[in-house]
Amino acid sequence: MQPEKYFESSLIWHNLGAENFTSFMGLKCGIVGLPNVGKSTLFNALSNAKAEAANYPFCTIEPNVGVVAVPDERLEILEQLVKPQRVVPAVVEFVDIAGLVKGASKGEGLGNQFLANIREVDAIAHVIRCFDDENIVHVAGKVDPVADKEIIDTELQIKDLESVEKKIQRISKAAKSGAPEYKKQLEILEKYKSHLEQGKNARELQVTEEEKEAVADLFLLTEKPVIYVANVEEASMHTGNVYTERLKQAIANENAELIILCAAIEAQIAALESQEDRQLFLEEYRLKDSGLNKLIRTAYKTLNLITYFTAGEKEVRAWTIQKGWKAPQAAGVIHSDFEKGFIRAEVIKFNDYQTYKTEAAVREAGKLAIEGKDYIVEDGDIMHFRFNV
Repeated sequence: MQPEKYFESSLIWHNLGAENFTSFMGLKCGIVGLPNVGKSTLFNALSNAKAEAANYPFCTIEPNVGVVAVPDERLEILEQLVKPQRVVPAVVEFVDIAGLVKGASKGEGLGNQFLANIREVDAIAHVIRCFDDENIVHVAGKVDPVADKEIIDTELQIKDLESVEKKIQRISKAAKSGAPEYKKQLEILEKYKSHLEQGKNARELQVTEEEKEAVADLFLLTEKPVIYVANVEEASMHTGNVYTERLKQAIANENAELIILCAAIEAQIAALESQEDRQLFLEEYRLKDSGLNKLIRTAYKTLNLITYFTAGEKEVRAWTIQKGWKAPQAAGVIHSDFEKGFIRAEVIKFNDYQTYKTEAAVREAGKLAIEGKDYIVEDGDIMHFRFNV
């Protein structure tokens, strides 16, 4: 066995080869909604990759993808303390998906493409128009956020129902033969079928994790977690309006997050070059934070994600993992060899690093912990891994 290896993340990249590193985006979030609700305006604010914003349906034909840094003031603090050569934030990948119309599940408009693209994302940001503007045509002729929500829900439910029914047909013969595992699967699939036929989303069905395995291979669209984004006019961005209240009531039983923002204002904030200018803009509009930052953080929370850090002279970096992961799994996000040959992790709590200013001072104060394979990583942990390869 080779001697124990211990590198900072930037040195690991150099010594083991960048091509071997785990590509872990952390989160892929699809922005969906009917045409002319503000999807592309929101996407343009989120990303430097500009989607064409136009006042007619289907102006976004191919999905536009933008990689956005996750706002985290802890990175800024670590940068000041460590003074590394570079800082690498955690990121979220946003996909601006072509506008949907009624009948998409049957191929209307760009329906088939829309449904294929949404299947690939981890979470959905459903943008819903909650403002009046006679200059922006509404695809249905009037502003009705609940009806808009139901159109997309229905299209996704129809597609999921098709997937469930096809699987029922596939395993029905095997179930009739008396094979108990197929009979159980069939019972669960029938439960999903009945639920979807009632116009309900799969994520609302009360099933066990074991039962979910019966539909895991179907990648159901309505099982994906959803964040509703109510796009309002400037006057309503603090208080909401009659439309946001209706939407709030409509999603009360969905266990889903609702964010109220003004996409036009968010686009103005994002266009500002400096952080100082953005801060002045936020203060002028009495905003503590941008709606986009709230959306990114909410997306993280929705998918049960947390961040840990590596910190050294070469690099300070944020890594995205699932809440509840143990140290070897977290190490594997950096490199697969870290997980395979994991020995132990050196862990510093963020508040301790901030208090003592340097790693040496943290060690001297006895605040650096040596953790083994069963250690559950906590949000904000600063970690170094020791491993054998």
